[in-house]
Amino acid sequence: MATLSSILEAEDITSLQSLQLFARTVVEGFTTGQHASPHKGFSVEFRQHRPYVQGDDIRRLDWKIFGRADRFYIREFDEETNLRATLVLDASGSMGYRGQKGVLKFDYARKLAAAMAYLLMSQQDAVGLITFDSKVRDFIPNQTRITHLHHLLETLIKTEPGKDTALAPVLESLAQRLKRRGLVILISDFFDDPAAILKAIGVLRKKGHEIIAMQLWDRDEIEFPFGQWARFENLEKDDDALLLDPAAIRQRYLEVQRAFQEQLKEGFRKHQVDYLPLPTDESHAAALRSYLALRMR
Repeated sequence: MATLSSILEAEDITSLQSLQLFARTVVEGFTTGQHASPHKGFSVEFRQHRPYVQGDDIRRLDWKIFGRADRFYIREFDEETNLRATLVLDASGSMGYRGQKGVLKFDYARKLAAAMAYLLMSQQDAVGLITFDSKVRDFIPNQTRITHLHHLLETLIKTEPGKDTALAPVLESLAQRLKRRGLVILISDFFDDPAAILKAIGVLRKKGHEIIAMQLWDRDEIEFPFGQWARFENLEKDDDALLLDPAAIRQRYLEVQRAFQEQLKEGFRKHQVDYLPLPTDESHAAALRSYLALRMR
């Protein structure tokens, strides 16, 4: 049976145990974080009455009590408020790159996914997983049981990078699959058409989902440090390679790379998506700790 230590180091697990992940926005009409909240509705269990205060929804007034006591009281209900989080993990060919300084991008992504699943399920939130390349490869619905965590970890362990990327269609299908609003955590290098990605992100946001985008970079992809003639292979297509002089294209490459990242960053900002660029030669645990501590504040 797969365990957290099958993917994460012991010190990583220890460092994450003091953190929790709280969604900042409204999910299914209530603020997520604590798991029993008052929420108006008809298919939930009645909890108690409380005095009306200015700003309360008048549709929740109990007119029978008003008739007896001549005072306004609000009906409160209990409803499960567990956050529903879906990890969307890029398993395309470009995630199989490893430079001289970092680790395999997919190994880094796998550790991030395992850490997030552990954090969310430790606070009794329901976690699901989607892996994809040109299409959805694995779809595991949201659950909270501890045996479900083992299932997620086993899927992460057996998954290896494939070939082509097609993130936008995957996000569009996800918008149809997810019937309740929740948190979507994208772990990818986003090496696809940014305009199409952002359009699909917009659909998810309109449906009320909160999104965290974790973009992975190998240091080679950021700095393009190559100095001699080299054969550059396309990791997503077989028999697709170019023999190039890196010095001749380095400046243009860096311009395109920065424009690509800036387009995504600006698009995420407009859609109110949390954007976290992560170089794979930096500690994933440290980056995650800093980000989650910021969210908690």
